[in-house]
Amino acid sequence: MPRHDASELAIRLGREAEAVCRHYLSSGHRAGRYWLVGDVQNNPGRSMFVRLIGPEGGKGAAGKWTDMATGEHGDLLDVIRETLGLVDFRDVAEEARRFLALPHPEPEKTRTPTGNTSSVASGSPEASRRLFAMAQPIRGTLAEIYLSGRAITSLSGTAALRFHPRCYYRPDERSPTEIRPALVAAVTDLAGHQTGAHRTWLAPDGSGKAAVETPRRAMGDLLGHGVRFGAADEVLAVGEGIESVLSPRQVLPRMPMLAALSAAHLAAILFPPSLRRLYVLCDRDPAGDGARDSLLTRAASFGIEAISLTPREGDFNDDLRRHGADALGAALKDQLRPEDARRFMEG
Repeated sequence: MPRHDASELAIRLGREAEAVCRHYLSSGHRAGRYWLVGDVQNNPGRSMFVRLIGPEGGKGAAGKWTDMATGEHGDLLDVIRETLGLVDFRDVAEEARRFLALPHPEPEKTRTPTGNTSSVASGSPEASRRLFAMAQPIRGTLAEIYLSGRAITSLSGTAALRFHPRCYYRPDERSPTEIRPALVAAVTDLAGHQTGAHRTWLAPDGSGKAAVETPRRAMGDLLGHGVRFGAADEVLAVGEGIESVLSPRQVLPRMPMLAALSAAHLAAILFPPSLRRLYVLCDRDPAGDGARDSLLTRAASFGIEAISLTPREGDFNDDLRRHGADALGAALKDQLRPEDARRFMEG
């Protein structure tokens, strides 16, 4: 097939990027402007992200994907080839043309909103800002009870977290909307502008996450941004999950930290211009290893000293809950630069 024909097919697939992902990458889910899945073979996970919105070609084009665990990248023709196990490109092109001839539902952003966001598009940055504005401070709420159950009791500098007692939850597109309590986190860019939100739906008594299939979901523009605790200057610690980041903060209360919300987004965070040293809070899993390595390489290319902080267990919240704050503090002190231990640790 001529190269321009392949490019035209990729562009046409990009216009239907969400429908392509729902069909061929059904193990994943939408998160804001991206589709998250384990890999290009459609295994469950979150290390591969596909752009659902973007220009038709060039950098950031709709349909382009990257797997942060392996460094692989490509377009939606590659997705069709890998998920179906096709070898001959003519077969890939034939399958793409077959798919494009089918009727497809409108993407999420054009549907009637299903969250607490009135007339704005569901999943948009504006919807995330409205949701966060409608939430309340977490002191004295189920969100505080939930975090306390995760051994996170020091909540200074956590203005990015709020509680919504009646946050909409929809299991899937065919199910009715439910109302559940949720921990809501603001996702912001380097300038502090909110671009998205993350929701953790909670059990009715705050004893844990809600008993639903996907108790955590993000919305809005996430890539490069994160949930911020403290204002970063020369030193910043970054990790995946909110609890995984808040756990080291129990013993490093003055160190600025950021939760990127997934391994894929961790690898793609944007660096503050003044940043000189970056601590990467690792999770012990393959996706976390890939994100760490990618982030360390990117930081080095900017002249930023990057240091991995490794938990004893699966993540730092596991360490905090199983071994306590004193043991966590001692383990982190051994991994920090001495000047940072003196500057950011209590006592």
